Amino acid sequence: MHKKQRIKRVVCFMVWGFMIFLGGCAKPPTEEMASATEALIRAENDPDAAAFGETSLNRARDAIFRMRQEANAKRYEAAKSFAAEAISAAEKAVSDGRAAAQRAREEASGLISSVKNSLTETEGLLSNAKGNGLSLDYEALDQGIEDARDVVTQAEAAAAAQPREAVEKGQAARAALSDIRVQISQGVRETSSKK
Repeated sequence: MHKKQRIKRVVCFMVWGFMIFLGGCAKPPTEEMASATEALIRAENDPDAAAFGETSLNRARDAIFRMRQEANAKRYEAAKSFAAEAISAAEKAVSDGRAAAQRAREEASGLISSVKNSLTETEGLLSNAKGNGLSLDYEALDQGIEDARDVVTQAEAAAAAQPREAVEKGQAARAALSDIRVQISQGVRETSSKK
């Protein structure tokens, strides 16, 4: 029995030694690792991916981190696998970012168009209110319309490069115009109740 255990130990040491030898002969996947790092850098420098592809970018960063850990531990197959995962996630960040940016630009464009129509309608309502002699603070309302027009102009300028900012500005202008319309409506009601 004792002899069987010794043989078993010798065989285990031989297998273990052979595995170490094979591990020592394996080469790190430097090309794959470099490609993964380059893919991540490209994705991080892509404005659309940076703005809209954060989830995929984080997956790519995590895969790069794990790839380096595996390479440092000389587990090259695992490092190669994480390199492929990093490339895939970085490419997804770029493609998702472009698609999301396009949707955001379309949303910004539609919102700006809608707000411009609302601006024209609100100007018409204010003009009618003036013509009907409603008791309103016309100076403040005129200033509100002028401020909304400036915000719409800023939104148009931001629409292509910064669609999120354009949407925020468009929403702010829409809210300001809505407030002006409410004030005009209140003025109409007050005038009607006095008659």
